[in-house]
Amino acid sequence: MAGRAAMLVNVGTVIMTVLTLASLVGGFGVNWGNIASHPLNPNIVVQMLKDNKINKVKLFDADSWTMNALAGTGMEVMVGIPNNLLETLADDYDNAKDWVKENVTQYMRKGGVDIKYVAVGNEPFLSAYNGSFLKTTFPALKNIHRALKEAGHTDKMKATIPQNAEVYQSANDKPSEGDFRKDVKQTMLDIVNFFHDNDLPFTVNIYPFLSLYLNEHFPVEFAFLDGNGQTMTDKGKNYDNVFDANYDTLVYALKKAGIHDMKIIVGEVGWPTDGHKYATPKLAEKFYAGLMKRLAKDGGTPTRPERLEVYLFGFLDEDMKSILPGPFERHWGIFRYDGTPKFMLDFTGQGRQMVPVAAKGVQYLEKQWCVVNNDTVNLDEVGPDLDYACYHGDCTAMEAGSTCSKLTKVQNISYAFNMYFQIQDQDVRACDFKGAAMITKVNASVGSCLFPVQIVSGSDDFRINFVFGRFVVFGLVLLGLLTVI
Repeated sequence: MAGRAAMLVNVGTVIMTVLTLASLVGGFGVNWGNIASHPLNPNIVVQMLKDNKINKVKLFDADSWTMNALAGTGMEVMVGIPNNLLETLADDYDNAKDWVKENVTQYMRKGGVDIKYVAVGNEPFLSAYNGSFLKTTFPALKNIHRALKEAGHTDKMKATIPQNAEVYQSANDKPSEGDFRKDVKQTMLDIVNFFHDNDLPFTVNIYPFLSLYLNEHFPVEFAFLDGNGQTMTDKGKNYDNVFDANYDTLVYALKKAGIHDMKIIVGEVGWPTDGHKYATPKLAEKFYAGLMKRLAKDGGTPTRPERLEVYLFGFLDEDMKSILPGPFERHWGIFRYDGTPKFMLDFTGQGRQMVPVAAKGVQYLEKQWCVVNNDTVNLDEVGPDLDYACYHGDCTAMEAGSTCSKLTKVQNISYAFNMYFQIQDQDVRACDFKGAAMITKVNASVGSCLFPVQIVSGSDDFRINFVFGRFVVFGLVLLGLLTVI
């Protein structure tokens, strides 16, 4: 895999001029998440977006460093409000005003950030949340919308709530039977009517991959958009993929609510590359190829044939995401943690064999790995250390059907040790495990199973610059005092 990754980077560099001249697909952006142990410097990520001619991005918060990196780029931005702020924003309108002032208004200046949407929460009505945000999401939305309106921003941006497609369902899997889930139906009706009255869009996250993951009998080709899925007919309309069927199920659910023309944004759609037998770069490449061709044709769905607006999920892998939904959660990125592309993807939708442009200026830690010390390890006693390393590291690539699922027992242990070692910034104390591990300069990767070397984190750069800045300021102040004395 390391060889393939290097090849992809070289190809990406060679064809960058081709990508520059090509006309990219309109109507799409990317999700930029940062639940990572070593997030890339935001300035590097913004340059990646520019190099790949991506001009729309969706965030999950309003981190000031990220927002300032986006300032002056002209990129359309959807800023996010995390679920843990919903109660605060719902309880007190002043809190909503303060949030808008600090995270929106300050960027509404010449050379600022082109904020187009404010996402209130993220999939707040997931069944797994057991109704935790059911009573706070709508009030928070109303307060944020009111604050945006009072600040004079609603002519430039809209509030919305990214919902998981789980909020609606169909009794017989036919789109025309779509309706909102019973336990959230009344709240959803209140929300969509508010959307309608205030010309706000409905945002939904659709994941065809999950259909395969959750149902072993699901027809594989029906998860892709290349026209090879078995056709299902509903109300005279033909469906050959689950994306269209899912999207139109929402359309019908809205119709049942008396709403026929609401704008729909697909907030997240993508395909993971590891952590499950169907989560592979090859299948991700197949999925995105079909999706981008669809977008290039400005095609919609059988019920809504007009152009789609979608945000690909995601731009980068995030190695600290919860794996409760599945081990694949940390592998949704089109790019690996270090900004290396994982598969061919033509953003123009023309189906050419080309890859995204890789990150530039990424700094890595020293080329060294933590592996099993065969001279000292007791394989019968290393179990707890293996569990510890995986709990605090990331062993999702070792899951059945994944890229590192065919390692030997010793290689498995080495992989876990190295992942922990890298996440701990290669601290020598993180490569001990009671003497069972050692540091080596020999690349420990096995075939397509990459034993990574971690990057110097963007957050580390910030901390270093912040500390250095404080030191310089302190020095100047001290120098001034000495001069006065």
